[in-house]
Amino acid sequence: MLKRLIYLSFLLLPILISGQVNKKIYHKNWIDFNKNGIKEPYEDAKASVEERIEDLLSRMTLEEKSCQMATLYGFGRVLKDELPTPDWKNKIWKDGIGNIDEQLNNLAYHPSAVTDKAWPPSKHVKSLNEIQKFFVENTRLGIPVDFTNEGIRGLCHEKATSFPSQIGIGSTWNKDLVSQIGHITGKEARLLGYTNVYAPILDITRDPRWGRTVECYSEDPYLTGELGFRMVTAIQEEHVVSTPKHFAIYSAPKGGRDGDARTDAHITEREMFSLYLHPFKRAIKDAGALGIMSSYNDYNGIPVTSSSYFLRDILRKSWGFKGYVVSDSRAVEFIADKHHVAQDHKEAVLKSVNAGLNIRTDFTMPEDYIIPVRELVKEGKLSMDTIDDCVRDILRVKFWQGLFDAPYGKNFSNADKTVGNGDSQKISYNASLESIVLLKNEKNILPLDFDKYKSVLVTGPNAKAINHSVSRYGPSHIDVVSVYDGIKEKFPKDVEIKYAKGCDFFDENWPDSEIISMAPTVSEQEEIDKAVEMAKTVGLAIIVVGDDEETVGESRSRTSLALPGNQQKLVEAIYNTGTPVVVVLINGRPLTINWINKYVPAVVEGWFQGKFGGTAIADVLVGNYNPGGKLPVSFPKTVGQVPMNFPSKPGAQANQPSNGPNGSGKTRVGGFLYPFGYGLSYTTFKYSNLIVDSGINNGIGKVKVSVDITNTGSVKGEEVVQLYFSDLVSSVTVYEKQLRGFERISLEPNETKNVSFILKADDFALYNKVMEFVVEPGDFKIMIGSSSEDIRLAHNITINDLHVLSNTMKISKVKN
Repeated sequence: MLKRLIYLSFLLLPILISGQVNKKIYHKNWIDFNKNGIKEPYEDAKASVEERIEDLLSRMTLEEKSCQMATLYGFGRVLKDELPTPDWKNKIWKDGIGNIDEQLNNLAYHPSAVTDKAWPPSKHVKSLNEIQKFFVENTRLGIPVDFTNEGIRGLCHEKATSFPSQIGIGSTWNKDLVSQIGHITGKEARLLGYTNVYAPILDITRDPRWGRTVECYSEDPYLTGELGFRMVTAIQEEHVVSTPKHFAIYSAPKGGRDGDARTDAHITEREMFSLYLHPFKRAIKDAGALGIMSSYNDYNGIPVTSSSYFLRDILRKSWGFKGYVVSDSRAVEFIADKHHVAQDHKEAVLKSVNAGLNIRTDFTMPEDYIIPVRELVKEGKLSMDTIDDCVRDILRVKFWQGLFDAPYGKNFSNADKTVGNGDSQKISYNASLESIVLLKNEKNILPLDFDKYKSVLVTGPNAKAINHSVSRYGPSHIDVVSVYDGIKEKFPKDVEIKYAKGCDFFDENWPDSEIISMAPTVSEQEEIDKAVEMAKTVGLAIIVVGDDEETVGESRSRTSLALPGNQQKLVEAIYNTGTPVVVVLINGRPLTINWINKYVPAVVEGWFQGKFGGTAIADVLVGNYNPGGKLPVSFPKTVGQVPMNFPSKPGAQANQPSNGPNGSGKTRVGGFLYPFGYGLSYTTFKYSNLIVDSGINNGIGKVKVSVDITNTGSVKGEEVVQLYFSDLVSSVTVYEKQLRGFERISLEPNETKNVSFILKADDFALYNKVMEFVVEPGDFKIMIGSSSEDIRLAHNITINDLHVLSNTMKISKVKN
């Protein structure tokens, strides 16, 4: 009896903390959601999920079904209330709602969303319980709400664990680390009351002018796909839905344009499947992601959010997607007012629902979508069968989340102890360290020898800046360590540290100054001069330049890849003093730093670091940590080379010689500034003893590859061993070199480790002339190296049999 009382108290505690409760609906092992005193199949945890779905669906009215098809944006964005009010019984969500997004998370950079209910975590859980209680107790069928949130740099919530931007995480090339990040993000989400995280971003960034390059893992589909697979798997192992974004071909707007553009992807069908869709296929088909966010761009003239080809044929029929599709904000509205393929908003709603969209999200009230859905059904333009299919998917996700068995958060003390705790912070700090890439280290100036440098100037707009590590898509109210503060902490105490800002991120004439060179204003020149004079008094100048949240990110595409504003002028002016210089980059996209690469002896790539960025960078400068990151994106020499990336077709990025058969004079710059996979170390590595054992026949079997890596230097170091292959002869033109394996390993001086890879048949597959995904017979070169251009060892293999893995529906089948 005592055990039973304890159990009941435990079950009811989350409800009781919220005030009055309808005690009659809460029973020992079930909840009477429809309040009729009978345990219906949808209320029975022992019934199958599909049985529960069909039972609930059969009880729902059009009003209730349509309410499940919309998002209610959280407090300070759309919702005016932090907690339920009596007026909620008069709102459209009196009949339920699909999800509530970013509720009470204290969103960064949005004063209207400030709340005292985000922290401590237990207070937030109790607040969401009170909201959930409204839907369970005050709607007819009691369907719980799915609480969604962003999570690409850690959970988008006050004081959650912060991580580097995805481009920084991509630089780690560390699958296990990404799993750890996913588990922390998912666990913190669940403890705070969220049941669905919009992460990871699986777009590949092929044009660095595009502003959201900072939010992508890589330009390469395989690297992006493997890291995305780990992130999705880890989040969902915490019993939180992972919703990757943005499906599909979102990252390829014409000219890398963002903002009001975001359309017109010039991507061929074969390129789409080979490059842009691969990471999503990995996340959906292999990792089993239960969410997906549809993008607002078009493809081949059809907006993705109104394309049954993407939302039904590819996602569900080909990949077996079982979750629900949520639209990116404005995606439905853009069908009419940007793409102009619908007469009005109502027709846009019709097209999106018929295409397979489950839930619409936008920064307007949910009735803007719900009411047109109801009207379209009553007018006979939208079938109830289509509505039922749509709602089934939403309910399936909610049953998977366990919302019909345990709708309320209850781990209050555990939430307070776990969210942002010390163990998670250690992983965050390690992520910052592993994301750092050493781009140049002439004469081994790094790590710094403090017998030579007794005074140091730290200058540049990113020396003290921290906003780059507080994202609207990540944790807010975190104490970010600036590079200056990290240096003050980590450099020897007898070294004098001086500071001068030097310049702002961009000048008064920016972005016009990107196309017309303009002299600094009087005040801008004074800032540069102040830093220059200070540089003359020290033994070393550390110049921290790059981006902030105003120069890269969503809606922040550029026409140049040079350092913005007067930053290049600052670097040159300090260099010309004769004082030794180290440049640290804190940026969100590749930069064309040709002058810096030529003249400055040491260059460190830090990306947008997260909470511990300054400390991690200082650890690299002093030698406490040997950087081992590798570039997940290529650095072109000039914006005029774009697109310039990996992988590429044979000869597509070849130089233009001044003489010879193709010689036409010296008219163009060729080659990368830094290639894909590139990164230096304070030590050296030897590759030896490559063994390749090929055993693929008729699409069955594996290729086993192993190689020995030896640290031949004098300090501990980390190397990312990269495996590439080339298809030497194929029925269609394929990419010259393709990544198919990578491992990050740590080695003590003189230590040797054996690294092994397993390649399956589909690792060698291509989309042939009729868009079948096939393994063709022929010769393949297996290559092992330290970057895409630094290949150390190679071995050829032969595959004898043709094997068809799958058929791909042709783009000609796309219907509006």
